[in-house]
Amino acid sequence: MVRHAFDLVSDNVHLYLAFKQSERARAQLYDVFANAVFTYGVVIVGMALLRGVFLYLTRQTIIVMSRLVEYDLKNDIYAHYQTLPLSFYRRNNTGDLMARISEDVGHVRMYLGPAIMYGLNMIITFVLIIGYMLTVNVQLTLWSLLPLPILSLSIYYVNNLINKHSEQIQRKLSEMSTFVQEAFSGIRVIKSFVRENDFSLQFAEKSKEYRIRSLKLAMVNALFYPLIMTLIGLSTIFTVYIGGIEVINGTITTGNIAEFVIYINLLTWPVTSLGWVTSIIQRAAASQKRINEFLNTQTDIVSTRNLEKEIVGNISFHNVSFRYPDSGIEALHKISFDIKAGESLAILGATGSGKTTIANLMCRLYDPTEGEILIDGEPIQAYNISYYRRQIGYVPQDVFLFSDTIANNIGFGLTHLAEADMIQAAKDADVYQNIMDFPQGFATEIGERGITLSGGQKQRVSIARAIVRNPRILILDDALSAVDTKTEHAILNNLQRIMQGRTTVIISHRVSSAKLADHIIVLHNGRIAESGTHESLLLQGGIYKELYEKQMKTEEEMAE
Repeated sequence: MVRHAFDLVSDNVHLYLAFKQSERARAQLYDVFANAVFTYGVVIVGMALLRGVFLYLTRQTIIVMSRLVEYDLKNDIYAHYQTLPLSFYRRNNTGDLMARISEDVGHVRMYLGPAIMYGLNMIITFVLIIGYMLTVNVQLTLWSLLPLPILSLSIYYVNNLINKHSEQIQRKLSEMSTFVQEAFSGIRVIKSFVRENDFSLQFAEKSKEYRIRSLKLAMVNALFYPLIMTLIGLSTIFTVYIGGIEVINGTITTGNIAEFVIYINLLTWPVTSLGWVTSIIQRAAASQKRINEFLNTQTDIVSTRNLEKEIVGNISFHNVSFRYPDSGIEALHKISFDIKAGESLAILGATGSGKTTIANLMCRLYDPTEGEILIDGEPIQAYNISYYRRQIGYVPQDVFLFSDTIANNIGFGLTHLAEADMIQAAKDADVYQNIMDFPQGFATEIGERGITLSGGQKQRVSIARAIVRNPRILILDDALSAVDTKTEHAILNNLQRIMQGRTTVIISHRVSSAKLADHIIVLHNGRIAESGTHESLLLQGGIYKELYEKQMKTEEEMAE
């Protein structure tokens, strides 16, 4: 259309000048010429608008589709993450897990969206435009396209440099974020040891490295557009020069030169995108491979019969041994004991003796390497995992509270929590008065990992979170290690009432917590060294008695 319009203008200008003697002919010629130019203008503008409409529809189809795929993929990965066992999280760090659900999914989306869209656009544009250019003039086509392969290779090289520097910047940014997060989370320790200046210097060094990487990326980006414009300009020079020779020879018209200049501009972005799309495909392939590594990782914690029934609370360990799959360390060896429904068991032992491992096995966060665990006479593997865990109240050794209100943390395991139940749970955990001392009470935001609470307060909120569920099995894994003796006695007195009618497992290194239990076992290097009641173990004169005497002596010294 531009060629015809250009030739029309060129021819009619010469014709108009030829009718110097006849004003009437000039006027008629001018009217026809003006109408033709107006028609061409309307058609060209109409085609540009039509192209815009279809470009909008293309982006709505492909780009929106890629965003929906990204949404589904992120949800699938997150849901899959939650099915994986604890051993998976011991093998992989949090940063890598987050990178695969964010950066890697983003790379795949770029392939499904822009790469496919621009790839299709490139192929169709090449076929249509280059095919038509060759029918007009082969020599002019070859000269016009000569710089474009160089442009594509240059863009590919520059884009790889950009990706390389971008990944380095992302890595440095991740290091800075991790450093700052740790510094702010441990600000009390930093201030206590007067390390503010040291941490400021470390942050400045990391910030300097980030600045250096960013400047290198800026330098590469600065070359990007000048490179494109130089090679496009070279194509335009070749088109005008060779086209001018062909016009002199009479093989083409001046309209063809204008036509070819437009074709070169139309081909610029597809040629430029060739290197970019190739790089996107490579990155997407690598990212999809990383995503598939996790998606193909299947949990071995599965239900054999999908049994859903209310449990009574009988627990039996029969020759249970457990070896951690990632480290190969044997945490338990031939452990056997029975707890009847409504009874309580205390597990004592030194650090690393296997106490927490027993709690993890009871919650079925792991399966035993050898032996069998029975719940109400049924293998623990037979139960529907979610249904079974809903009937357990677990206070972990490492307390984790969410950055939310105290009320939401206590009611974390429930879809609906009555205020009266929440208050009673807080009183039973001896944390109610502490909560009411806060200006906003239960609505108090406790900050990241509960940083605004003391260690003892966090443990007691965690205890309230476990007992408010009214579980059939209550597991307290060193749940009173961060509270003082007075608070411990208050909580233990409340626990005596709470323990009535439910199976309770108390894991502790304090004899004061253990002596409440109906039965006590003492672990040593993953084996049961002693077992019995509080009185019988004292009569045995073994490890338990030694622990008891040491702690009684310590309490007496503190009282003095």
